[in-house]
Amino acid sequence: MSMTHESMDPVRVTLPDGSVREVPRGAPVRAVAEAIGARLARAALAARVDGRVVDLARPLESDATVEIITETSPGALELLRHSAAHVLATAVRRVRPEAGIGFGPSIDSGFYYDFQIDTPFTPDELERIEKEMDAVARADDPFERRVVSRDEARELFAGDPLKLERLEELGPDETITVYCNGPFLDLCRGPHLPSTGRLKHFKLLNTAGAYWRGDEKRQMLQRIYGTAFFSREDLEQHLHQLEEARKRDHRRLGRQLDLFMFHPYAPGAAFWTHKGTLVYHLLGEWMREVLMRNGYDAVKTPLLFNKGLWETSGHWGVYRENMFLVLDNETGEHDMSLKPMNCPSHHLMYAARKRSYRELPVRYSTQDVLHRNEVSGALSGLTRVRQFAQDDAHVYLAEAQIEDEVRRMVALIDYFYGTLGLEYTARFATRPEERLGDDAMWDRAEGGLRAALEATGLAYEMKPGDGAFYGPKIDFDVSDSIGRKWQLGTIQLDYAAPERFELAFTGDDNQEHRPVVIHRAFFGSFERFIAILIEHFAGAFPVWLAPVQVVAIPISAEQAESAHAFAAALREQGIRVDVDDRNETLNYRVREAEMQKVPYMAVIGGREAAGGTAAVRVRGAGRKQEVVARDELAARIVEQVRTRTLRVGFGDAEEESAS
Repeated sequence: MSMTHESMDPVRVTLPDGSVREVPRGAPVRAVAEAIGARLARAALAARVDGRVVDLARPLESDATVEIITETSPGALELLRHSAAHVLATAVRRVRPEAGIGFGPSIDSGFYYDFQIDTPFTPDELERIEKEMDAVARADDPFERRVVSRDEARELFAGDPLKLERLEELGPDETITVYCNGPFLDLCRGPHLPSTGRLKHFKLLNTAGAYWRGDEKRQMLQRIYGTAFFSREDLEQHLHQLEEARKRDHRRLGRQLDLFMFHPYAPGAAFWTHKGTLVYHLLGEWMREVLMRNGYDAVKTPLLFNKGLWETSGHWGVYRENMFLVLDNETGEHDMSLKPMNCPSHHLMYAARKRSYRELPVRYSTQDVLHRNEVSGALSGLTRVRQFAQDDAHVYLAEAQIEDEVRRMVALIDYFYGTLGLEYTARFATRPEERLGDDAMWDRAEGGLRAALEATGLAYEMKPGDGAFYGPKIDFDVSDSIGRKWQLGTIQLDYAAPERFELAFTGDDNQEHRPVVIHRAFFGSFERFIAILIEHFAGAFPVWLAPVQVVAIPISAEQAESAHAFAAALREQGIRVDVDDRNETLNYRVREAEMQKVPYMAVIGGREAAGGTAAVRVRGAGRKQEVVARDELAARIVEQVRTRTLRVGFGDAEEESAS
């Protein structure tokens, strides 16, 4: 059969710089890279064709925009890690041929793959699997994509019930693709690297149990986690960061420093010890003190509410599964709920009396306890809990006041994060798929908040579709001392709640107007924020936040009385001090204070007892010590607390927290 003239026409390819090249119709995408140059052809990993990432072997059948993806391109790491997961499954099938294979996606920190096996993987097996992955990579087999029919796919995966289940979920019009490298075959949408040989720098990290499809009613699978990078240096840096994170894990340090505990009788709710409660209160009091100076009113509202409140707010319809419902004895129905958030109760307080434009902005702040029904499998130390408190605030204001109020909030974020040595970036989140209100309301809200954000001069990234269900928001991500990012603060603009709660104020025209509501938090939840601070400082809090600021250590029993008198004098000045006069060696007690991350160790021997001094050792400064008059030491600590400095120590014996 003869080819038509049209089918023989070349394909016009538009490159990112706007230039146009022609390649034969049906040529693979790699032909575009080859036409540009040999160096790009060698570096090419995949391509973005009309905005969609595809394999280099995909044929070009029509005119298109094409961007060649190399190691430095956005999305390249995700591509590498997806292929690494595929290589992992290949290796597992060699080590455990009976293993059922689930899914293997890339994730932010690497990749994982789920397997159905009778006995968990052992550490020795993990090493064998990693070596087998290396063999698969060295074989440099191409990743080949095949389009198959549903019946063909059923036949290919007849021995893999997990894959068959996924296959049956695909729609009747979906293209079914499989990828193979050598004899290994996987049901996968792709895309992948050109070949397994492009995977060079990877590491398997650990195994964990994972329910199939995340459903705790389904079978437990074994998940292997790994990571991969394009360079050995990046991999080693990441592994170093993981080791640092392990040392700083707030769950381990929480036990070591006696800050908090958990118990099965109260899943997802922390028990705060004396030391942990001190940290909690210090942060809360600092927040309250600063907010009072900035025009906020402190309020408290009930813990339990009738569902009518949540129906008015809209939470009953879109958030009920995350709420702890309580049976009402009178109705016999789950008509009550523990509050998962503060905003609706604050709206009630605002609406309790008439408001004038002269009062605005009205700023309510609270640190009330909240409850959210997180699934048990998602609970993790202090970072994912069911009971928590937020540094929550709601500001009721006129539309014309939005820009100034957002600027004030960003200034407070600068102050709080800066004091703690946390750097941050801002992201602007727009309307989600499930939301309250019409597009006109969202246009107004997004326009108003974005203008306010831009007026601050802050650089920001976009987060399309990630807004709250009632309004757009600005999220603040902080970077800790080892470079990890945490989403903490948020500023959310809400036009929906004033309508739903019929909030109003009397304007200067003597007419009623709707206010706008800004929801905002700086720390987020205290629980999660304290977890982040523990890891950021590796448990070595700055002096003002340390549960114990000084340990007085008498060298012998003869100096015990002097040490206790010294401690009493420090307490009189508000300094938190312990005395360690146990019958242990001096080195043991000093080492114990170091393990407890106490900023100052005041050693008192005969000379110090007689002279009213202390031989002060600074946390992390080794054996260096400075003999200081006791009142001078107290004055220095009081000043460090007043200024909330990150620095600990004096002169040469000085440490900066989170360094």
